[in-house]
Amino acid sequence: QVHLVESGGDLVQTGGSLRLSCAASGSIGSITSMAWYRQAPGGQREMVAGITFGGLTTYADSVKGRFTISRDNAGNTVFLQMDTLKPEDTGVYYCNALTGAPNTRRTPYWGQGTQVTVSS
Repeated sequence: QVHLVESGGDLVQTGGSLRLSCAASGSIGSITSMAWYRQAPGGQREMVAGITFGGLTTYADSVKGRFTISRDNAGNTVFLQMDTLKPEDTGVYYCNALTGAPNTRRTPYWGQGTQVTVSS
């Protein structure tokens, strides 16, 4: 079992910055990748950034150049640095972790979400 807890969401103005954190506990040695997803009000959940156990990162086009995903040295915490925030970045941000090797049936885990609101 993997448990994820997000923190850092807040209300900010357009152009502001936030750093989200996701702390993992449990069978963290089984995690092979982690990601941040978001869900806008009335919208569907979409991936905004991901990072593999090897440090390879990927970003949605809408956040490239503004968001940065990273991990601490132990791999227990993943961060999402969000700069130059826009109103369209508003939503609930969820931490995701996958266990198991690529190209296998992998088990997903989700945090409870943290609210990010960007005012115009």
